[in-house]
Amino acid sequence: MKSRWFELKPAAIKLRKEGLSIGRIEHRLGIPRSTLSGWLKDVELSQKQKRILTERWKNALVKARKKAVLWHNAQKENRLLAAKQEALKTLEIIDTANKGTLELALAILYMGEGTKKKVETAMGSSDPLILKFFLALLKTLYGFDPKRAKCQLNLRADQSPEKMKRFWSKELGIPINNFGYVNLDKRTAGSKTYPYYKGVCYVICGNVAIQRKLTYLSEAFCKEIIRKTWAVGAAG
Repeated sequence: MKSRWFELKPAAIKLRKEGLSIGRIEHRLGIPRSTLSGWLKDVELSQKQKRILTERWKNALVKARKKAVLWHNAQKENRLLAAKQEALKTLEIIDTANKGTLELALAILYMGEGTKKKVETAMGSSDPLILKFFLALLKTLYGFDPKRAKCQLNLRADQSPEKMKRFWSKELGIPINNFGYVNLDKRTAGSKTYPYYKGVCYVICGNVAIQRKLTYLSEAFCKEIIRKTWAVGAAG
């Protein structure tokens, strides 16, 4: 029994002999690839035609990959935008003027980033935003003047201490004279530092009473949330 596309077989063979790929013939004539494969399996192509088909295949693959990258980037942008919108919705219901909320936020941050073993309230980070937040809440909650803070730097071997002092002084609004000890990590000698990396800055306010309160607050809050969660689970 002849297939519904049988009358197109000569045209398909002719296009194949001209060097067209099976995919292009399928698209042009509307014949299923499975049918074309059976018709064209014995059609011989010249070396030149084979090279052309290979080059077209490679070019098509490159284009397909570029399209895929663009599609994935667009999807990522959409996901990031959705995440940002959800974050802003959450922020709208938080009372950022409430000092209890602010102190809890600082306590949780301190739990992860703050100094705990030394007898001082201090925090180190390579992210200026974290340290600005730290200083802003110290000022808001405890009246600490950021200009009184002392700073230390931990840098890579190829970084300039004076340049990095100027950078952090400008970012944090702390007088450059308040920057003391600078540690250069000799283990990094010979490897180039990325321009965006400005080392780790340690900001010290010295008041251990703040450290103690933040530590107790963060621990108590975590334990309370855990207790309530387990209690609900046990009740269910």
